[in-house]
Formats: sequence, C-alpha cells, structure tokens
Amino acid sequence: MTTVSPDTGVGPLLRGWRELRRISQLDLALRADSSARHISFIETGRSRPSEEMVLRLAEHLDIPVRERNALLVVAGYAPRYPQTPLDDPAMASVREGLDRLLAGYEPYPALVVDGTYDVVAANRGIALLMEGVPEELLVPPLNAMRITLHPAGLAPRILNLPEWRADLLAQMERQIALVRSPELRTLYEEVAAYPVEDRGAGTGDGDGVGAGTDAEVGGRGRERTPSFALPLVIEHGGRVLSFIASIATFNTPMDVTVAELAIETFLPADRETAAYLRERLP
Repeated sequence: MTTVSPDTGVGPLLRGWRELRRISQLDLALRADSSARHISFIETGRSRPSEEMVLRLAEHLDIPVRERNALLVVAGYAPRYPQTPLDDPAMASVREGLDRLLAGYEPYPALVVDGTYDVVAANRGIALLMEGVPEELLVPPLNAMRITLHPAGLAPRILNLPEWRADLLAQMERQIALVRSPELRTLYEEVAAYPVEDRGAGTGDGDGVGAGTDAEVGGRGRERTPSFALPLVIEHGGRVLSFIASIATFNTPMDVTVAELAIETFLPADRETAAYLRERLP
C-alpha cells in the first residue's frame, strides 16, 4: 500500500469534490461499487487509488474533464483527456456542426464561448446586437462577459443591467468554484469591478435611451416580458428588445476543449422582438 501526502495527494482533492457535491463517503462508495472504508483510506492518503478508481470517482462526482486530468496527474497517472485546438483538422466536424446550428438559429442571436467566455463563433443576430460597440472591445479574442458588462460595451443599453449583471457574475462564481482557472478568476475580478451606471434619477428606467423609449421600457416593454425566467432587456436602434437566454453544452465530452464549449441562444421573449429581428435579418 502506497501512502500519499495528505496535503498534496489526490485524496484531499477528491474529498473536496465530494464535500462540494454534498455526498457522504457511504453514498459515493455505493455509487462507485466500493466501500466507505476504501473511500476514507483514499481521502486520508492511506491508500493510492488506481487510475480506474480515480476516473470512476470523478465520474460519479461529476468533475469537469479538465479537473479529471489534474486528479490523474496528482495521483501519478498520465492525463486521459486531450485538449485539441478548435482549429485543428480533427475538430472540423465540431466546427461545422456549430456553424450550422448558429446559422439555423438566425435571425435570433446565438454564440459559442469557451471556458473563459471568449467567443469562438457567433451568428448575425449577435453581430446585430453588437452594433455600436467600440472597436477596441471587438479585437479578437472577443470576450462575451467583457463586451456585455463593460461601460463602453452593451451595458449602457441593457435596461435591466443590475439584475442581468448580478446573474452573470453569479454564473461566473459558480464556474470558478468548479474549475481552478486563474484566467477565469482574473476575468471575474475585472468585470466585477466595472462601474455600474446609477439609473435611479429621471424616469428610473434606463436614462440615455430617450424619454419616449424610457416610457416604453418602464411600461409596455417591461410588462410583456415573461416571468418564468430573467429576461435580457436591451435597447437597439430606439427599440426595446427582450430575450430569454439558454445555455447548452456537449453531452459526455472526451476532450477538454469540447467540454468547455457552451452554446448560448437568445429566444425572443415577445412578438415585437421576434418581428424586429426578422425584419432586420431576413
């Protein structure tokens, strides 16, 4: 039996994931066809798990693919999951599939981001919403969080910015808790520090888009958004558009790059928004 340091071994990492998932040693043992005693020995460093056991526990703890590689390395094994660049020829079918999906969703906005919210693909609906964003924010790689929350980006046109900003930051916080990404932490600290315009004066609903538009936002525009999900309410060309966002990921990914891709689509929350997009992007 090989003893692993309780401070640096795979055991404490697995214990941290188990506690994060709020699963007892007994429950994990039952799921992984093991024993609570063996799980305890692994977590305390009294037993070195096999490669198969590390992968089995990671599967039942729903650990992200990148972090599974890290567990394997700490346990003394080679990484199991490759990280293939999206522009690699081997990823051609993935890229083509994503492009077809984004094009098929038009005229509604849709984009694909990686694990740090860099945009890897987007359709014409997204390009329409980004009209007027300064060129310095559009220099590749475009970052969805930076473009959305930057005071020179989309933020001034998001009419429910406090709610939408809080939701995005909470989303990033949940992701940071799951992955050890210095880049993601740095991005979070950057966008969380952006100043937020105080819209309490005047009409109280998005000063800067015009008195007539403010009235629409405060009245009819706000009332027609559904209550089953937080909408993105944004001004574009003097019109108030409302969207409900959804995020999709790949099922059972076997590559780090694919595992960290997320497809975000924006469904019109009312008929006016849908009609406007069909008119602008026939």
